[in-house]
Amino acid sequence: MTESDQALEKAEKLPCWKGSVKPEPLSGGITNTNFVVSDRGERFVVRIGEDIPVHGVMRFNEQAASLAAFEAGVSPEVVYAEPGALVLRFIEGQTLTPENVRQDDMLERIIPLLTKVHKTIPRYFKGPSLVFWVFHVLRDYAQTLRQDESRMSGELDTLMTTADNLEKEVGAIDLVYGHNDLLAANFIDDGDRLWLVDWDYAGYNSPLFDLGGLASNNELSPEQEQWMLKTYYGTEIGRNDFRRYEAMKCASLLREAMWSMVQEIHSALDFDFVDYTDKNLTLFQNALEQFKQNSENYFLKNHTLTVDKI
Repeated sequence: MTESDQALEKAEKLPCWKGSVKPEPLSGGITNTNFVVSDRGERFVVRIGEDIPVHGVMRFNEQAASLAAFEAGVSPEVVYAEPGALVLRFIEGQTLTPENVRQDDMLERIIPLLTKVHKTIPRYFKGPSLVFWVFHVLRDYAQTLRQDESRMSGELDTLMTTADNLEKEVGAIDLVYGHNDLLAANFIDDGDRLWLVDWDYAGYNSPLFDLGGLASNNELSPEQEQWMLKTYYGTEIGRNDFRRYEAMKCASLLREAMWSMVQEIHSALDFDFVDYTDKNLTLFQNALEQFKQNSENYFLKNHTLTVDKI
């Protein structure tokens, strides 16, 4: 029996169903196997997936985050949960694309939702919670990739030196509750409101990571980034704070690329992770070059230090 067949069987036999069900595969998941289930006139999304230690994905944390996110009013209702399975009420709506996210009127709806995630979920979160610190994630990925003789092993020393320097540039942080995976497909627009789904990587983090991830995953323009930061913080941020944001944005892109490197080795899902790795490495290198240029201009103006260390 294949992994997909096992997931289907598990989804079909969950004890929450009132009648006989036939789960229908739902596309889009690249760390879970997802289904839509109709049961006595209601529709649900079923997420099937075990812990993924190489990615720090722990299902107890995903379930707790999903429950708190529902209570906070930002995510669908959790109808049932057990180890390896999560059942959510189906939201009838449009899954966003990067093109949708880049629309100014959509960004005007996303930023208040993100602020609510960061500030409200901790009021409802119950039990132990994970911390998502991207620089720890990157170091852990590097160890996994070396151990498993990744095709990218020869690049890891350079990437880790860059990551260490980016961490220094980020500096001290504020701590909020982060979603930490702001891909466009994790937003659903039902016509009246936005929902945020998929809490696999949720945990306490700097708000800069979600902001940087939102910008990099959806290719926001520089003008939109400036607007996003001003709207989120309620004021114009200084050049030093913007540099810290740019460093975190670079780290978010590197994390996405290294996540994919690990998936190349460990995932059995039918997805071209090699291509995904290469695309995200290109985006990372482009963002890093822009960060260097912006930092060099800043440092030259302020006569402090150079950036040849990155």
